[in-house]
Amino acid sequence: MSHKVLIANRGEIALRALRACKELGLKTVAVHSDGDVDLKHLRFADETVCIGPASPLESYLNVPSILSAAEVTNTDAIYPGYGFLAEDYEFAEQCEVSGFKFIGPSSKVIKQMGDKITAKTIAEDSGIPTVPGYKDALPDSEEDLLKITNKIGFPIMIKATAGGGGRGMRVARNFKEFIDGINITKQEAMNAFGNDTLYLEKYIENPRHIEVQVFGDGKGEAIHLGTRDCSLQRRHQKIIEEAPAIDIDENALDLVLNACVKLCKKLKYEGAGTIEFLYKDKEFFFIEMNTRIQVEHPVTEMITMFDLVKAQLKVALNLDITLNQTNITFKGHAMECRINAEDPFTFVPSPGLITKMHPPGGFGVRFDSHIYSGYKVPPYYDSLLAKIITATNKRSSCIKRMKNALDEFFVEGIKTNHSLHLLLMEDEVFCNNQHDINYLENIFMKQFNND
Repeated sequence: MSHKVLIANRGEIALRALRACKELGLKTVAVHSDGDVDLKHLRFADETVCIGPASPLESYLNVPSILSAAEVTNTDAIYPGYGFLAEDYEFAEQCEVSGFKFIGPSSKVIKQMGDKITAKTIAEDSGIPTVPGYKDALPDSEEDLLKITNKIGFPIMIKATAGGGGRGMRVARNFKEFIDGINITKQEAMNAFGNDTLYLEKYIENPRHIEVQVFGDGKGEAIHLGTRDCSLQRRHQKIIEEAPAIDIDENALDLVLNACVKLCKKLKYEGAGTIEFLYKDKEFFFIEMNTRIQVEHPVTEMITMFDLVKAQLKVALNLDITLNQTNITFKGHAMECRINAEDPFTFVPSPGLITKMHPPGGFGVRFDSHIYSGYKVPPYYDSLLAKIITATNKRSSCIKRMKNALDEFFVEGIKTNHSLHLLLMEDEVFCNNQHDINYLENIFMKQFNND
């Protein structure tokens, strides 16, 4: 049995992982950059190691430094969280070669599912519905490209196979935009990911964003933990998430859930994963699989009482855990608001000193955060400060509870998107579950831009 876990991340997910380790009686090593000496979880870890300067490239993305920290502290396993190196198959591979257990899927599976073209093929083989498109190498001649576009039909989404986080994507509504978009997206993809391979998909107009939480034991057993709706987003970045997704065709959902479990069993998937879909007119279309824990995992935990992070640790460290779909029950509705250090309407980041803050509380309210009064939000990392989660028996009362939680919560000293969430809790379209992935950016925000 492994007894010491190095947490190769920062912020709220690092604190979340540390708490799970403590519950399981595991020793912890918290690594940090020069710019993160005041992180809350450093106070509770058994050991701390500085792994470099504030720049992520020199610290949280510095593989030799992280592996050196693991070696000098006699670490058994490395927990990657989300972001940074969590879906870097080369990092997972180096952990494996160096004798450290990577807490997550194997490097082989991360590589397979991290390549959008390969992932789509694997999904299709498991019976998961996919978006019509073109996944082979794109031809050079415009004549051949025209044949492809005629077959798919405009609008077309141009995607980088190594893309992620909303980057490496461009919509073309005619052939001229298509040719220009290919050249621009190739350059963007090379700059951002070092890989300019592209593929094409039919652009689904105004769909919802639905995802399925899966979990596997790495030996061929797997389960699903239902759905989440992550349709409220801007620039492909999620703002509010909820579980379960409602107003979904039951027949289509049953087929997708079974296919997702089938895929995980076939891959001998280990740990937590999320399979993401576009959903429109009672049809699901596979987008990608995220081979890590998701920011929004708490809403799934709240309706299933299944601790995903503890389960990740148990599976990786060969602790006692049994995966049985019949043991998973779903109760009520849960919602999560992401509180970011940014202007609520321009989304410009707002780092700085938090002079005062007060977390929400009460029955059915969960607050996942690393911030505190006197904490200085650094400018080097993602702007996520906190996640406010509410859970009740149904969606409408969940919204009411979230509004109360938001009313109770405050942060002073920096700007946050807190007021945006309050407005959304009063928005008729959102409250009636009539929004799609373009609603926030294209309709809701326009009223403020016009003012």
